Amino acid sequence: MAPPCGLGTQAAGYPSRVSGSTPLGAYLNDHLAGSEAAIELIDKLRSTQDDVEFAAYLADLQQDVEADRGELERVFETLGIPRSAVKKAAGWLVEKASRITFDTTTSEDLSRLMETEALALGIEGKLAGWRALKVVSVDVGVDLDVLIQRARDQRSGLEPFRIDAAKRAFT
Repeated sequence: MAPPCGLGTQAAGYPSRVSGSTPLGAYLNDHLAGSEAAIELIDKLRSTQDDVEFAAYLADLQQDVEADRGELERVFETLGIPRSAVKKAAGWLVEKASRITFDTTTSEDLSRLMETEALALGIEGKLAGWRALKVVSVDVGVDLDVLIQRARDQRSGLEPFRIDAAKRAFT
């Protein structure tokens, strides 16, 4: 029986190496690029923040996202997946391009809302990624249940700031 997602096999039936061009390798590289974009976006939000509470939340969130990226890199190592420098650079470029859109809106408050919502979507994507990894029938080297809960906590922690940004933008 072939292993899932194009995983290579060893004698025991466990993965020995996953190509970055397999569905799983491509998927994980997309998530790695997303983590790069999220860290860049958090940096930008932090640099423009006058709300002390939101700035403190963003500092904590940045540490969490960097830790999550480290956990994702551990999955790469465990499964022997090569990292795609092109996709990582693409994540950085997407965040930079988003600045053009967000920064050219007519209102700082609307920009903050759009950036906060982009961050919320990124956290939702990360949560979906951790959940998707639970279907891989091999040990991915990290505690997915802990990562799933941390993503849920990040998303619920961000929500009051997103709602506040909406109130400011629309009133």
